[in-house]
Amino acid sequence: MTPPGSLLEARTLHKSYGPTPALDGADFAIHPGEVVAVMGPSGSGKSTLLHCLAGIIRPDSGTVRYGEHNLTTMTDARRSALRRSDFGFVFQFGQLVPELTCVENVALPLRLAGVKRAAAEARSLEWMERLEVAEIGAKRPGEVSGGQGQRIAVARALAGGPRVIFADEPTGALDSLNGERVMTLLTEAARGTNAAVVLVTHEARVAAYSDREIIVRDGVAREMAGTV
Repeated sequence: MTPPGSLLEARTLHKSYGPTPALDGADFAIHPGEVVAVMGPSGSGKSTLLHCLAGIIRPDSGTVRYGEHNLTTMTDARRSALRRSDFGFVFQFGQLVPELTCVENVALPLRLAGVKRAAAEARSLEWMERLEVAEIGAKRPGEVSGGQGQRIAVARALAGGPRVIFADEPTGALDSLNGERVMTLLTEAARGTNAAVVLVTHEARVAAYSDREIIVRDGVAREMAGTV
């Protein structure tokens, strides 16, 4: 069973790519409203851990539980539906759709969930206002700065009201000033909605925005000494 209060938990995850193990018994747990940084050197398994937690890939063994859901036994279709309804994602390069305007990008997950266009874009504009990018709603991603584009990506992740946000190197393509602003806005907005944030990063200054730090090394996740 998931520990009391835990929203998302993984137990003894193993995942290999051919003969190479990426996870070797990794454990993880996060509570609502908590920001947990997952750190480790390149190739340590931290992104594989995130992908297993989000149900993007299935571990070779072990379990991932989200509330009452066991992601490791769910079908691909059910995991995809859960990602659309309950999870939000922010990636290093934003992964915005270049043909859509910024407000259309933010509204895209809502539209895929069946929300009418007017309602989806109205909700999107509210989040863009909170992320300080409402003025670029009509522009396309190629017409805005990197920092603005990443705030659009954060707004898209938050607009659907997710319970868990997965952020994979969300400031990796930004300068320090823009990175700090994105992290401030992301963590404040997530905590304001009681969403949990799984933050994969190799930067200590980004991890400093978290409540706890987990170190992944050789496929094993360990609580960093001195974190609560």
